[in-house]
Amino acid sequence: MSKTNVAILMITLTMVFTSACGTSQAGEKSTLKIGYLPITHAAPLYFEKELNGTYAGGAEIELVKFGSWIELMDALNTGRIDGASVLVELAMKAKEKGIDLKAVALGHKDGNAAVVSPEVDSVEDLKGTSVAIPHTLSSHNILMKRMLDKGDMTYDDVHMVEMPPPEMPSALATGQISSYIVAEPFGALGVTMDHGKVLYQSEELWPHSLCCALVLRNDLIQNHPDLAQEFVTGYKEAGEAAGHSHEESSDIHKKYLNVTDEALELSLGWISYDELKIRKEDYNVLTENMREMDLTEDPPAYEDFVDTSLLEEAQ
Repeated sequence: MSKTNVAILMITLTMVFTSACGTSQAGEKSTLKIGYLPITHAAPLYFEKELNGTYAGGAEIELVKFGSWIELMDALNTGRIDGASVLVELAMKAKEKGIDLKAVALGHKDGNAAVVSPEVDSVEDLKGTSVAIPHTLSSHNILMKRMLDKGDMTYDDVHMVEMPPPEMPSALATGQISSYIVAEPFGALGVTMDHGKVLYQSEELWPHSLCCALVLRNDLIQNHPDLAQEFVTGYKEAGEAAGHSHEESSDIHKKYLNVTDEALELSLGWISYDELKIRKEDYNVLTENMREMDLTEDPPAYEDFVDTSLLEEAQ
């Protein structure tokens, strides 16, 4: 046999051996990569990172920080990360397009305040001004619409702009916008910096609204069930710890967020991390709103997209 044929044979045997090992060790994974944006709504993720150790087979959680939802969703859709804390509408759109994702838990409840300029006393005062949301495919878009409805107004009466959350408080301060609805801690930052005030809390506009969710790729759940279960169990426990405002909790939040003590305390007063199960009735309200606003053509059914089994199994 020629040296070339021997080399080809060795490469082939190596590939077969590697493939076989990968199959037999499907339950083992060295790193669990989870994406997030530095917002209070992702707190259960970074609390789990700080409070928990290794998982099944010695796997470690690696939090991957992103600067935008577009970058995060690209990584999630292409499999460069195993899961993410993400706007649930973006994950629904990916599922609608054929990406096999599962929403396994909420990221938080409430905590999306409608912040307005100091001179704004009613929704009607926003007529003719600019209002900001982080993304069209977001619950913040639905919340903004609902707020405008309270003043018998529509988006035709204002100028709606998409804006990165960190820019919103300063944009409000300079008069570039008159209102914004966004993830925490940016609402609390705008208030504590005296740039604005709260006109409505999210639960006043949309009770039991869904916003960010913990989404996992289904291949992770199917191929590494023990790891997925351990991770979600830890996530549930971390959520219970994230809502506390004691010193240790604040230190963890501030390790991942650029936020003052005053803004963090206010933010945690608006948001909660208990009972993170995605309920079917709340999901159906979300899909109805998305249809009404032409944000989706064929939203995934609850049974196809939501998997509550891991959270329910968590002890």
